[in-house]
Amino acid sequence: MNGLCSAHPTRGVRRLNVAAAVLAATFAAGAGVARAEGMSVSSPAFADGGMLPAIHAGLGDCGGQNVSPPIEWKNLPQATRSVVVTMKDPDGAKGGGVVHWVAYNIPATVSSLAAGAGNQSGDHITVGKNVSGATMYRGACPPVGDSPHHYIVTVTATDLDPGRLPPGLDASGLAVALAGHTLNGSTIVARYGR
Repeated sequence: MNGLCSAHPTRGVRRLNVAAAVLAATFAAGAGVARAEGMSVSSPAFADGGMLPAIHAGLGDCGGQNVSPPIEWKNLPQATRSVVVTMKDPDGAKGGGVVHWVAYNIPATVSSLAAGAGNQSGDHITVGKNVSGATMYRGACPPVGDSPHHYIVTVTATDLDPGRLPPGLDASGLAVALAGHTLNGSTIVARYGR
């Protein structure tokens, strides 16, 4: 028997399950890309760990206008050809996670997205499917009374030419398409509650 399971078999299994869950969450949160040395992400709308302004929340009862937040990045790896931006709420769906934003085919010559620029596809951006299957940004909308949810914005540098990825990808399809093509990445986190 190995050392993990010799004295307490269930404790060893529990440790393995926790390790597997952490690994799965890492891949789900950023297509397997960790926060990078040098590369950085910021937003003029909120500080890392700060509150997401209501304008970036969903429409109606969510309290916002469904405008994608402004995002800036710098120090991309030299071989970067295109950039991917995602926004995920790991607290959503009772801990199952919710994908709010998938944007890709952004040329490496672009270093930011203005507020609202990620709401729909354009010349230098392809907007993929959010959790509801719509190809658009989906604003924050945690349940009333929940602690503020965390919204993780990840910018990933890739070696793929802009326009190479097809329209209509969701987060899972994007993760498959990026396998072996990510160079680095960085995240910024906003919080929102109502």
